[in-house]
Amino acid sequence: MSAAAETRPAASANPAQASPWLIAFLVALAAFMEVLDTTVANVVLPYIAGGMGVSTDEASWVVTTYLVANAVSLTASPFLARRLGRKTFFIACLGLFTLSSLLCAQAWNLDALLLFRIMQGLAGGGMVPVSQSILADAFPPAKRGQAFALFGIAVVVGPVVGPTLGGWLADNVSWRWCFLINFPVGLATMAAIAAVLPADAAEARSAARFDAIGFLLIATFLGALEVVLDRGLEDDWFGSSFIRSMTVVTAAALALLIPWETRRKDPMIDVRMVASRQFGAAFLVMGATGAILYATTQFLPLLLQTDYGYTATWAGLALSPGGIVTMFMMFLIGSISNKVQPKYLIMIGALVIAASMYELTDVYGDLNFWFFARSRIYLGIGLPLIFIPIIAASYDGVPPDRIDMASALINAARNTGGSIGVSIASNVVAHREQFHQARLAENAIPASAQYRDALQQATKFFQAQGGPASEAQQRAIAWIGREVALQASFLAYMDVFWVLMILALLTVPLALTLRNVKLGGAAPAAH
Repeated sequence: MSAAAETRPAASANPAQASPWLIAFLVALAAFMEVLDTTVANVVLPYIAGGMGVSTDEASWVVTTYLVANAVSLTASPFLARRLGRKTFFIACLGLFTLSSLLCAQAWNLDALLLFRIMQGLAGGGMVPVSQSILADAFPPAKRGQAFALFGIAVVVGPVVGPTLGGWLADNVSWRWCFLINFPVGLATMAAIAAVLPADAAEARSAARFDAIGFLLIATFLGALEVVLDRGLEDDWFGSSFIRSMTVVTAAALALLIPWETRRKDPMIDVRMVASRQFGAAFLVMGATGAILYATTQFLPLLLQTDYGYTATWAGLALSPGGIVTMFMMFLIGSISNKVQPKYLIMIGALVIAASMYELTDVYGDLNFWFFARSRIYLGIGLPLIFIPIIAASYDGVPPDRIDMASALINAARNTGGSIGVSIASNVVAHREQFHQARLAENAIPASAQYRDALQQATKFFQAQGGPASEAQQRAIAWIGREVALQASFLAYMDVFWVLMILALLTVPLALTLRNVKLGGAAPAAH
């Protein structure tokens, strides 16, 4: 049972309240919009980069800034929901999210787009945890499992549907519609929720003080860490005074955050909870899973577009079979999660995800659409095996009045892990591509018999198409250069997927450290 139902007066006691299924639909729709925007931009990064006149690496900040802002907001959402009331806070978050979506669509340069994405992430971070509490109050205990299954579909399938929708909009309309589409839906959803959601009871609101210093330290730590990871390679890591300074800021913020939060009666982050064996292991598993999910959802479409010549639409469609499988798996795992210990389901899920990453370590040569779709199907099987049981595992031993904190931290772990995973994967691709290109270029010299043979064959091919021999040779040299760059890119992506496979395998022993839990309870779905 959600703590929201235990510690707050249930709004469902009002006989005149709207159908709980209508409330569930509206709340799930709002949550779907938010999680959709965690990945909708991934597949259109080349369009954004081209439209803004920046590199793809710089455009990737559109994803990471959103995830960092989202994670920061998640830590503050339990307090703000208690202080303002869930209905007021939820509508405020949805309103800011809708407005910032419109602003993202109108952004005139990358800096403006990043600012509006930060606003969007801050607003979105408060929506999903509060949604879970609203559902817990709207449904009796016997029906909460079905409600959370509907909610779970929205929050798990959203990141997978995002690239498909984003790709189609970018190819057929404009990348700006990836954000603009939220505006009319957000306005309609906000009006409907304001009309049907019962008002919060006055006594449910908290008089606790906001931990402003803790919030600023968290924001500073996550923001500075993201800058170091995103800008490190571009600025020559610690050869840059800027990166050294940001590293010091990151370390100082963390060093101040831990003792400050430990002494607080109402901390922004319960450090002792994160440091505990049970919750800490669940926190790390969720962070690693988020890193794998978001890194693959960003870099697989990029691979398909840059190296395989896919359009944004087809790159997104390659991810869609995994979303369909995830929908079915959500219900299946939901039905068996009260019969099997979470740690075993999580272990199986991690192994399936590792198999998905291993499949992608062979991205070399002429591969068809279904090769990539199959890897996403494996991922679609593995994710629910982690996302659903991780909630039961993380809540075990947590006092009822700290459940909201646990929910926010688990959600923050996924998004923080996602932002770090995307940044690390971006660095691996860039660094290893340079490495492999240098190694391959060592053999692309006239002294190499292999190079001379390839040049001769390519020259004959181009000469057969017409034109003088000298021109054919120049075209052959250019073709060999492109092939070297393409092979270096393939090898770099293979390295990324090897890293992600190892990360998935590392979560297996972490899962086995989890305690057995009392089976039969219903927990909120993870975001």
